[in-house]
Amino acid sequence: MSEFNTTETMETVKSAPETGPADFVPQWGTNAPRGGKQVVNRALKDGSTVPLFLGQTLINSLRDLGYNSTTSAVCEHVDNSLEAGASEIRVYFRQSGKQPNQRIDVLVWDNGKGMQPNVLKVAMAFGGSLRFDNRSGIGRYGMGMKAAALNIARSIDVYSWQEPGAYYSMTLDVEEIGRDRNNMISLPDPRLTDSLPSEIVNVFTKPMGFPKPPAADELFAGDAEDLAERLGESGTIVYMPKCDRLSFRTDRGLAEHALSEMGRVYRRFLDKGVKLYVNNRRVEAFDPTYWMQSARHAKVEGIGETRSHLVDSWTIQVPIEQGSPNTTEMRVKLFLLPVLSWAKLPRATLKNALRVFDDHTVSYIRNGREVDIGSEPKLQIRKHQTLAWMRVEIEFSAELDEAFGVAANKQGVRLKEYAAEAILESSEGRFQKTITDMRKQIAMRQLEASDSARAATVGDAERLASEADNLQPVSLAPVAVDTPEQKLALEANLRGLATSLRLENETDEQAFERINSSKYLTDVRHQDYAPFYDTEYKFGKLILRLNSAHPFYRKVYQPLAELAKASVQSIGVEDAENGNELAGKCRQALLGLQLMLLSLARAQAQMTSGDATAEQAQLFRNLRKQWSDTMETQLVNV
Repeated sequence: MSEFNTTETMETVKSAPETGPADFVPQWGTNAPRGGKQVVNRALKDGSTVPLFLGQTLINSLRDLGYNSTTSAVCEHVDNSLEAGASEIRVYFRQSGKQPNQRIDVLVWDNGKGMQPNVLKVAMAFGGSLRFDNRSGIGRYGMGMKAAALNIARSIDVYSWQEPGAYYSMTLDVEEIGRDRNNMISLPDPRLTDSLPSEIVNVFTKPMGFPKPPAADELFAGDAEDLAERLGESGTIVYMPKCDRLSFRTDRGLAEHALSEMGRVYRRFLDKGVKLYVNNRRVEAFDPTYWMQSARHAKVEGIGETRSHLVDSWTIQVPIEQGSPNTTEMRVKLFLLPVLSWAKLPRATLKNALRVFDDHTVSYIRNGREVDIGSEPKLQIRKHQTLAWMRVEIEFSAELDEAFGVAANKQGVRLKEYAAEAILESSEGRFQKTITDMRKQIAMRQLEASDSARAATVGDAERLASEADNLQPVSLAPVAVDTPEQKLALEANLRGLATSLRLENETDEQAFERINSSKYLTDVRHQDYAPFYDTEYKFGKLILRLNSAHPFYRKVYQPLAELAKASVQSIGVEDAENGNELAGKCRQALLGLQLMLLSLARAQAQMTSGDATAEQAQLFRNLRKQWSDTMETQLVNV
């Protein structure tokens, strides 16, 4: 049964051929709607009345309006819920059946103010809006709900109510509209019902297939009897059955993506107390600037600092259109992540729990809702490893939609040149100066972190020497760990060694982990009158001791290490990791020197162990002493 009333438009037909010239004979595609064909054929007649909008083809075209993902399409419905004053919103991806005949339905519910029947009827019309071009909210054109729904499904059912149990509903069906043969397609009056279809009731009352276990989720209602009360005095349901265009093939993929993306997109609303659920699991706010203390990053265990540093914040007046004398305000914020604290965390924590390495350099916030995030070439922020540790947040109102290139479906930002120039030229290049300073700060803190990183990890030279040890032609004497007693004894000895080699700001357990994970260890001690180096092989570990009192350390080793650090800061850290740059060369030279000393220590340990005589051991001690004295003499005037 048709959901639409139809009105035949009378046409004045003159004596003209039934179809136009050969060049204008319609060339329809395979899936063209039948009703649309007939309307167009009539319209091609001389003197016929042509409707401004051909509904049969227009509604099919809107299916290809283009959303970045299923989540971004569903966000259109969440936007509408927020504008309706909802304090709770639920998104469902319900999968039923088995592949390849599985079915996925999408549903969005909110407890907003609902719609009266006449308002619902207007809302179902394309362009139907009570807030058209009102730029104080999220939407502007009255297109989002319909276009987003039809982007993923061929039909949409909308239920809305303003008193318990009185549900007004309407349907848009692409197939049915496409079959209509009339020039003008009119919407019917909403239907009133006191109950919801069983498939919708099941969405609210049955556990979802994902996430699991369902016990961790907050089920909307226990059964159909509880549902009416739970739905409340007002609200809206948008139901999209049998979705045929989805970003993921399973409910799991859809739900995981929505949970991740919506937590970031709606972080401001979640911070204010709005409850948003996906498949009965509550969405946690995710703040890519790491400023909001209610966001989930602050709950990650063991991260130390839970808030980034707000480096700078200022407002800029931007023309609402290019060349317009009318301007409005936008705000730029620059954040520096806690590099020194977080650089010590395991990479898995940084990547997965904190998502530091995601492409989140610039976040655009429009009327409190994120509309885009990622890199922004027009702001001249060049790619570099320091980008992971800085964030830019640009906040603007919908008055600047033209300046930021925000389209009707809110699919990203296409920053106009004049808006980018306004940012770059504000306050005498404040943006670029701050970015450059932040890069230097990040580089400095990374180096500081690397200086203390050995408190939790193996140094680069020690790691490389350990990796190459298996390739050496002669192995060092192994440590016996054949029995449980021997293993316990070795661990006790290593813990004692770790205590003696513990670095500043390093816990006993961190020291043990460092000592236990490497075959090579470096220890720096101040010893007057001692050689510039010494070596010892014990408990399966080769220990190289450097004497910080010797001129070699003060005039060769330490200056090279400081040069590697200072060179990064002096060149503004651009391409600092590139081997052709000064910093890279300094680091490479320092690493080579460290490996040279470790190889010397290994050769000595190898030649003085096993069957080596006391005379051989004394020979190395004499060599070490003579070499140190000779070097000290030569370095006097350096």
